[in-house]
Amino acid sequence: MKYVIGIDYGTDSCRALIVDAISGEEIAAAVKNYPRWSAGKYCDPQANQYRQHPLDYTETLIDSVREALSKSPEDVAENVVGISFDTTGSTSVLIDKRGTPLALLSEFSENPNAMFILWKDHTAIGEAAEINRLAKQWPTDYTMYSGGIYSGEWVWAKMAHVLHDDRETLQATSLREAAYSWVEHCDWMTALLTGNTKPEKMLRSRCAAGHKAMWHASWDGLPSEEFITAFEPLLSGIRSRLYTHTQTGGTFAGCLTSEWAAKLGLTAKVAVGVGALDCHAGAVGAQIKSGTFVRVMGTSTCDVMVVPNEQMQGKLISGICGQVDGSVIEGMIGLEAGQSAFGDIYAWFSKLVGKSISELTLEAEKLPVSETIIATDWLNGRRTPDANQALTGTITGLTLGATPAMIFRSLVEATAYGSKAIIDCFAENHIHIEEVIAIGGISRKSPFVMQILANVLDMPIKVAKAEQACALGAAMFAAVAAGVYADVAQAQTGMGKGIGRVYTPNAERCAVYSKLYQKYLDWGRFAEWQSGES
Repeated sequence: MKYVIGIDYGTDSCRALIVDAISGEEIAAAVKNYPRWSAGKYCDPQANQYRQHPLDYTETLIDSVREALSKSPEDVAENVVGISFDTTGSTSVLIDKRGTPLALLSEFSENPNAMFILWKDHTAIGEAAEINRLAKQWPTDYTMYSGGIYSGEWVWAKMAHVLHDDRETLQATSLREAAYSWVEHCDWMTALLTGNTKPEKMLRSRCAAGHKAMWHASWDGLPSEEFITAFEPLLSGIRSRLYTHTQTGGTFAGCLTSEWAAKLGLTAKVAVGVGALDCHAGAVGAQIKSGTFVRVMGTSTCDVMVVPNEQMQGKLISGICGQVDGSVIEGMIGLEAGQSAFGDIYAWFSKLVGKSISELTLEAEKLPVSETIIATDWLNGRRTPDANQALTGTITGLTLGATPAMIFRSLVEATAYGSKAIIDCFAENHIHIEEVIAIGGISRKSPFVMQILANVLDMPIKVAKAEQACALGAAMFAAVAAGVYADVAQAQTGMGKGIGRVYTPNAERCAVYSKLYQKYLDWGRFAEWQSGES
């Protein structure tokens, strides 16, 4: 028997999934919430600051793997052959010369700027604006493969922000001196477990590098030192301590160190795979192929497609979150898009009115489709099309007769309209979508949201049978890294679960939503113009 472990680091928790590498059978799983994050430490929602301590990642990794093993047959631990990670992104941190996140040093243990900066942190909007301004003036537009717009959710803007921000504090000089380089969460986990933490030697994920750090082979990796220091002089020298080459998912990175094998209850023969971002691993777990549009539906959404290289032929797609050769499956261009808030919007409104999402859903699903209230879904900025994290959400058409259920329904419809805008962006760029597959918590828990989405898109929505598609995708990468399969496509065939449910659009409601979608677009354009962000 051969088993693999997929580790899925989400926004709130770490999930360990043990899978039979041959049959794809899920043996056991365990989930552990991040204790410091759950307590609200190092975060300031009013300032859009969301930080996570690296100990939240290591402690929950140990606890989740050990719990999953405790639920498994006795012979599983000794027959685990591979482990791999997926993480949210861009979730990055400053590191020292040894590759240690600065938050793990005593002098920075409570400094938010030394923590991992979560994907949803929007403190670096100003830095992203400067990167975009400079890129359009530079001889090489380093944003051309990132949809033409660099986002404040991504690593270069975040690293520039925390270095500049901390310069104004009493600890400024020491933090700057200690900041030797930076690393993405998915790469740090691989480095930590293999003992290969030296910044210049770490193996780096093609997925994270291409979609979040403006990496591209045509300009020898990362943007030039001159470009980087032009938008933030404090980043001087860091590029030389980063990387030129990147690795695709399923690449063997080394074996577990004896120390980490003991911590996890595994053997030191376990192969560790190069990590990836959660949505890309989820797309692999959902058995993505050319023509498949995979929606990862959770606190936010991430949309992923793969296109054969010969079909792209130099095509640049504007407004998305990158097009990267090999970011999902080696030999194909990975395309990424998404929404900065999805389930987060429902959770926010639920907390605001003091009603559970389940209560609001029961009331909202009884309501007819109405033109009264139209909302936009930019409560955490806009990711796609055309990233703009400075935008805010709107709700129009309110009257004294508006109820929480009516507003909740309008917010659900807004997230569906935002999803359609992404579909339209791909269609306008002649990227053919044959099927839509949904994964993530919302796809499995909310038929109400899923049916509205199918009606707005006017497309069937297939829900992947795999309950934990992201962790399963990471497990598939682990199986390739361990040599069980020759490539990711073979692992998908051997370990895939197929489709569990299909939501079929209602023709009558599709026609109504088609008209309302135009109103959503009109109100969105007005909101952008009014805010000066168009």
